[in-house]
Amino acid sequence: MAKTAKETPMMQQYNAIKAQYPDAFLFYRLGDFYELFNDDAIKGAQILELTLTTRNKNADNPIPMCGVPHHAAQNYIDILVDKGYKVAIVEQMEDPKQAEGMVKRDVVQLVTPGTKFGTQADAKENNYITALTHTQAHYGLAYADLSTGEEKVTTLMESEEVFNEILNLQTKEVVVDASVEAAITEKLAKLGILVSQQPNTPTQAEVSFLTQTLTDTTQQLVASNLVGYLTLTQKRSLAHLQAFVAYEPMRFLKMDHNSRYNLELTQNIRTGKKQGTLLWLLDETKTAMGGRMLKQWLDRPLLTQSTIIKRQAIVAGLLENYFERTAIQEALVKVYDLERLVGRVAFGSVNGRDLIQLKTSLQQVPKLRSVLKTLPGNIFGPLVEQLDPVSEVTELIVTAINEEAPLSVTEGGVIMDGYSDQLDQYRDVMKNGKQWLAELEAHEREVTGINGLKIGYNRVFGYFIEVTKANIAKLDPQRYERKQTLTNAERFSTPELKEREALILEAQDKSTELEYQLFVEVREIIKTMISRLQSLAQALAELDVLQSFAVVAETYHFVQPTFTDDANLEIIDGRHPVVEKVLGRQDYVPNDIIMAPDNSIMLITGPNMSGKSTYMRQLALIVILAQIGSFVPASAAILPIFDQIFTRIGAADDLISGDSTFMVEMGEANNALKHATPSSLILFDELGRGTATYDGMALAQAIIEYVHQNVHAKTLFSTHYHELTALADELTGLKNMHVGAIEQDGDLVFVHKMEDGPADQSYGINVAKLAGMPDALLVRAKVILNHLENQGTASLIQVETNSSTIATESNIEANETIPTNQQAVTASEVQLDLFAQPVTDSKQQAVLDELKGMNLAMMTPLDALNKLFMLQQKL
Repeated sequence: MAKTAKETPMMQQYNAIKAQYPDAFLFYRLGDFYELFNDDAIKGAQILELTLTTRNKNADNPIPMCGVPHHAAQNYIDILVDKGYKVAIVEQMEDPKQAEGMVKRDVVQLVTPGTKFGTQADAKENNYITALTHTQAHYGLAYADLSTGEEKVTTLMESEEVFNEILNLQTKEVVVDASVEAAITEKLAKLGILVSQQPNTPTQAEVSFLTQTLTDTTQQLVASNLVGYLTLTQKRSLAHLQAFVAYEPMRFLKMDHNSRYNLELTQNIRTGKKQGTLLWLLDETKTAMGGRMLKQWLDRPLLTQSTIIKRQAIVAGLLENYFERTAIQEALVKVYDLERLVGRVAFGSVNGRDLIQLKTSLQQVPKLRSVLKTLPGNIFGPLVEQLDPVSEVTELIVTAINEEAPLSVTEGGVIMDGYSDQLDQYRDVMKNGKQWLAELEAHEREVTGINGLKIGYNRVFGYFIEVTKANIAKLDPQRYERKQTLTNAERFSTPELKEREALILEAQDKSTELEYQLFVEVREIIKTMISRLQSLAQALAELDVLQSFAVVAETYHFVQPTFTDDANLEIIDGRHPVVEKVLGRQDYVPNDIIMAPDNSIMLITGPNMSGKSTYMRQLALIVILAQIGSFVPASAAILPIFDQIFTRIGAADDLISGDSTFMVEMGEANNALKHATPSSLILFDELGRGTATYDGMALAQAIIEYVHQNVHAKTLFSTHYHELTALADELTGLKNMHVGAIEQDGDLVFVHKMEDGPADQSYGINVAKLAGMPDALLVRAKVILNHLENQGTASLIQVETNSSTIATESNIEANETIPTNQQAVTASEVQLDLFAQPVTDSKQQAVLDELKGMNLAMMTPLDALNKLFMLQQKL
């Protein structure tokens, strides 16, 4: 009969620890396994595909359990953390053989999505954890990469800025205190970001050191919270954490998350991966550190012209000196991930092979310094000075660590011969002891006449002499003391063997113990050099990124841009670098982008698929490349320094907020109109297509006029509303451009070349033909098009078919042809077209009067949209 099991001391211990970490999977160490119990086991078995068993099977309520081998636990932990869970690792805190009663256990580390160390697969990616607090004045945001020690902090005014920064960091975990409102944490959860709570705690000495340069109290608070959380979860030395660096997003070229996404800087829109992005094109780095720094530079292009020019000068120097650049690359290939190696040193998780990698990396530094010193000019001098070889560490590792060190640091074989006299003595005893045992075995065989006699060893019985039972009579019972009986043999010891065994085993145990102590001492010495090693890592990463720029410039024929202060923009034969790489240089058609200081808006017309969006994106990418210090894809380029880039490209609903495509369009447009300056770059691609034709046309014209009269930013505006091209007659800063296309035998041929002036037609039906639309449909579309062009207004036309009469409503959508002989649409003309039929109702007339009196030029797009919606409801 089943009975209820009394809770054992082990389960009492487990439940007590679990109560402290209710939101984490508890990996509870039992011998050679980590076990999971109860709900952890049920859920863990499903996620990790483990066999679910039970403990106390005969009880009424058996305890579900599953386990993983301790040597393979890291893979299972990584799976859980990558899925957004936390894992608390519980270890045995004392030797079970020496424990009195229950073995003491405790959590030694809490692994979370934000504190997971990077793996080889994502070596060029940072894993940031972010902390957030909210004061009356603003938000404080801090972030860190635990594996590299990087720490930054800033203050932000609005929640939109907070989300933009968090999304740009691609953080997987945000640590909040009680001041952060629920609306923010709920949105973070919807975005798939883990939210962890960390109450404000008294400032510790370690935290004070890391925040000593901060003067803003909000920054001090959020930085302290972040370090407090890291200390609480990691439960070990965090000596590699660098002092917080305060930054202001506005001191870099500002782009919101949507702009970065639309421009595909680091993530391909279709696949979500790196391939097909600007980062993919630029990444010729040889080190993991360089790869991470390249991504950081792309995320934060510079505004300071002098710094940009310094980077350009180094790129030019490397570009002009091929053989020296090749030597630099050969050295960088041998440089391992110093930042993360240093992190493991501080963490105490570094092993002998890691230190050999550290030594190999440091040995490349003198070679790099030597090569850089041979290059002409003074531009490489500061970089040479930053390349500190930290020779003390190299010499220490060469002297102390075995080149063939095993992965484990507790089983011997890590320390070099000659490093420690005591260790050498132990090793001599072990070496000579083995020789002595071989000689003893030969002697015993000769004395006893037993050729099969052998000397062996196991951990339980130590050294022994093994003899088959058939030969036992030949042994002297006075000398041979029985130790173990086997089926077919007996094992014995002798006084001589006992004496030598004590010496050998003592040497083995003490040798292993001493080796680990010596390794820890070496590790602690290296730990004192952490700041120098981190500075070196930064210098190596910078050199790596700059040589990558030189390789890309040479491979893809990039040129060095120059900068101007007069808002003049002149790009000759500009190319979209990623599209060009995919298509091949011979198939890509370059285009000029020329905007004089007084030319703020370029209105672009042309058919779909002709390259308008590519043309607009290529300008943004050229600007970003120039402001990170790279050369650019053109035959010549003169650029102003831009402070912000705004884009409205593509059509997609916002699934998080539930906004429609048109609302997303208006929100992004409004963001640009509110925050852009004359030094900004705005890219609007077919703005207004998400609503009815005349609404969209009216808003598009109003936005163009607003940008022209109030913002004065460099703006590229592509549209299918051909009527808008007439604005060039009224707006002096607007210039018409169109993408060339020719029609041959009814087929459309794109030339992908930008030409002055407006397009003469939209070729919408031709594009439909290219898409493979049925011929009958295309014929019908031409009939409707001719009717519309002749009427000049929207109408309803009919056509007789064999079976029925088909009525076709000809509301003109954003991608349909619009007659090109119309003038720019004024506010009053839009309303007359919308309500062309006579109005007899006085209430309708009142609405029309209100509509006519609206001053669209003084309204934001969102205000206009809301007003139109209200009037529509009245009608």
